[in-house]
Amino acid sequence: MPTLRDIQRRIRSVQSTQKITRAMKLVAAAKLRRAQERILAARPYAGKMSELLGNLVSAASGSDETQHPLLEQREGPRRQIVIITADKGLAGAFNANVIRRALEFVRQSNTAEVTLVVVGRKARDFYRRRPWTIKRDMIGFWDRLAYTHAAELADYFMQQYLDGEVDEVHLVYNEFRSVAVQRPVREQLLPIPRKAEGEVDTGAVDYLYEPNPKAILDELLPRHVRTQVFRALMESLAGEYGARMTAMEAATKNAKEMIDVLTIQYNKARQEKITKELLDIVGGAEALKQGAEA
Repeated sequence: MPTLRDIQRRIRSVQSTQKITRAMKLVAAAKLRRAQERILAARPYAGKMSELLGNLVSAASGSDETQHPLLEQREGPRRQIVIITADKGLAGAFNANVIRRALEFVRQSNTAEVTLVVVGRKARDFYRRRPWTIKRDMIGFWDRLAYTHAAELADYFMQQYLDGEVDEVHLVYNEFRSVAVQRPVREQLLPIPRKAEGEVDTGAVDYLYEPNPKAILDELLPRHVRTQVFRALMESLAGEYGARMTAMEAATKNAKEMIDVLTIQYNKARQEKITKELLDIVGGAEALKQGAEA
């Protein structure tokens, strides 16, 4: 049975942990607000650009005038998967969910021609102990995330695609839905996917290019890829803060419950000790009284 000192030590330890979790929750909440504002502002632009490029690819198929290397639809097996996680833990199942989703997709690929680009320390630590090839990693930039990070990453695998080293590029990341919900998703980035049949009437789409199709596509397509990567990074960052805030709130609540249980245990142990001491005093006094009478 633990002594009073042991229980006091445990109470102080849990209280210290509670202060840490409460502080981490407040920090995550402050950062979440800024990250949420950024992603909500970026979504409309990224969504409209994705829709435009999907219609463009569908309408331009078969047209020599609008051929571009990033629009080339390949059938090869070489697939590159970009996995986006956080650098830190203590965010519930945030990292585990996206790693599991990516692992399922990697295994479904059923080919040795799979290469990985890992973003975040958690993905790097997980996959560097696995048999797949990591072509590149990016860590240590989340606190100062900027468009330049997305451009650097996007330019890397766009160059690989243009050089013919990969035939497909996929993004796997956590999409920010709400503070409590982050959904792991997979998106094909390259080649730019066409609209499904029935979603767009290719015969009714007639694009006019000024000054010419090549100049427009050379500017628009790389910007589209960079924008989608930047949006995925911002989604992941906002999701990380939301997951950490939720996890730290639950940890703070659990710490409070544990402190209450330990306090009750401490009070019971102290009462038992006081009762035992009183019984010893009463027993000793009774023994002295009987000795005096004798």
